[in-house]
Parts: sequence; structure tokens; C-alpha cells
Amino acid sequence: MAKVQVPRIPSSLITPEEVWASRRQWLKQAGMGALGVGAGGWLPSALAAAGPYAGKPNPDYVVMDKLTAEKDVSTYNNFYEFGTGKQDPADYAGKMKTRPWSVVVEGEVAKPRTFDIDDLLKLAPLEERVYRMRCVEAWSMVIPWEGYSLSTLLKQVEPTSKAKYIEFVTAVQPANMPGLNDRIIDWPYVEALRIDEAMHPLTLMVFGVYGKALPNANGAPLRISIPWKYGFKSGKSIVKIRLVEKMPMTSWVKIAPTEYGFYANVNPEVPHPRWSQATERRIGGGVFAPRAKTLMFNGYADQVASLYSGMDLRRNY
Repeated sequence: MAKVQVPRIPSSLITPEEVWASRRQWLKQAGMGALGVGAGGWLPSALAAAGPYAGKPNPDYVVMDKLTAEKDVSTYNNFYEFGTGKQDPADYAGKMKTRPWSVVVEGEVAKPRTFDIDDLLKLAPLEERVYRMRCVEAWSMVIPWEGYSLSTLLKQVEPTSKAKYIEFVTAVQPANMPGLNDRIIDWPYVEALRIDEAMHPLTLMVFGVYGKALPNANGAPLRISIPWKYGFKSGKSIVKIRLVEKMPMTSWVKIAPTEYGFYANVNPEVPHPRWSQATERRIGGGVFAPRAKTLMFNGYADQVASLYSGMDLRRNY
């Protein structure tokens, strides 16, 4: 049999990443992602060759806004284990060890278990979801996360009837996390959700972003994303998940309970004590970019408002 000659593609003809990424987003927004796969394999070559962290685009979770630049997503973060500056995670998180890595799931579950990160990656197919994400300092991003619903994992351990809340604990690596020397937080960092919030399909276990493995600065190798809440609720670099009966004391509620509530739902009608939440500015647009009106539940009201029926969201902030 004659040897097949694979043509060498000159670098000048390779599509730059920012071009194919924007094309990929356009395909999803046009509702053509699935069509491309089924129509005789018609796909941009770079998309067809996407790596293991590139989940299948999910048309049910697409924001029709311009994606935040990958550089901004990975270099403008809050991750206090590496320092309080927005650039600190990008500067210092590279030393964090993410292999081997395991996640303990315990508490009010019928089947407590320790998961290896690679087993978690195989637990369900990854899908790409484009989510709005918002920080309390009134800035926002639009990010293409790669992962699957947290409920997929929780069903593996079978929460008991006593499981009313779920707590997330972030890794502590003193040799690799210079921010641990700052006692602003009683480490480890702890966040939590009510069980119905955790089981909601929007709540995502994230393993990647922009089709790549999650950068350390963004919470590798596993973080949570809850798009209708402020960013501090989305725990990063998680090593333990604990299901409990009583509402846990979370890190920011412990530090500043008058500023950061347990629920932390995006609510433009409740100002932070030191700034307004009524408008927001997208990261990457510059300081003179126009501000936009903040949407209730960050634009996810149709999906999640029923979770808080009858609650006073000014008191339960």
C-alpha cells in the first residue's frame, strides 16, 4: 500500500486562534454548530481539531454578546490565595500544583467518595457554555466555560434528605500560594450554595475555558460557575465538597457580613455599601467604555427567579 503523504501547511495559512474562536462563537449564535457536524463534516479545520477540553457547544447556554478576550479572562481575577491585586493570580498562580488532584465529596450523602480529577473529567461529556459573569465591583465578563452541571456529580453520591446546603473548600498550598500570608481570610476559602441552587442545571463544574484546560489563575483544575450570582460565590481550585444540614459560614460572610451576603444574587436594586450595582462595565472595554444597566439575576431571571419565590431579596442579599 502506498504511503499517504500528509501535506505540510505553512504557518502563514494557519488560522490565528482569535479568528477561529470568533468564528466558533458566530456558528453557535447562528444556531449552526450542530449543522456543521452533520452536514458532511463541514467544520473549520481548527474547530474539528479542538483539544480534549473543548466541549460541544450547548445552544441552550449562549449569550449573544461579544466574548471577553481570553487574555482578560486569565489576567484580571480575584484569587486571594495569590494576592489581592487583579494581576496577582496571573503572576503567581503558575506554581500551584494541579496534578495529582482529588476532590472529596462527603457529609449528608449516601455514597461519600473521593474523585480523582481525571475521573471527574470522564464523568460526563464536556459542553461549552457562554455565561455572563459579574463581580461586585460592577465589572462583568462573557466567558466560554467548558464543563458540565454540578448536579451530575451530586447524583453520583446521592444526597440525603438532610442535605440542605453544599459547601465548597478551596485548596491550601502554603509553598505555592503567597496570598496565604495575608490573614484577610481565615483559610481555606469556603463558599456554599443552597442544595436547590447547586442542583440547578445552570450551576456548572468548570474544567476549561476557551477550549483549553482551565488556567491556574482561573481556578484549575476545577472550579464552580454560578452565573446569576456575584463572582465570589464561584469557588476555585476545589478540593472538598461537603453536603450539610445547616447553612455554612462562608468566607466573605464571616469577614464582612454587612457587605457580602450568603445568597449574593446579582440584584441592581441592592447597592453595595461602597458602590452602586445599578450599572456595569465590561472588562476589556477601557475605562471610558459605556456602562450598561445591570440585569436582575445577571440576566438569568427566567431560569432562576423561582428559586427565591417569597423571599425578600433586600434582606437575603
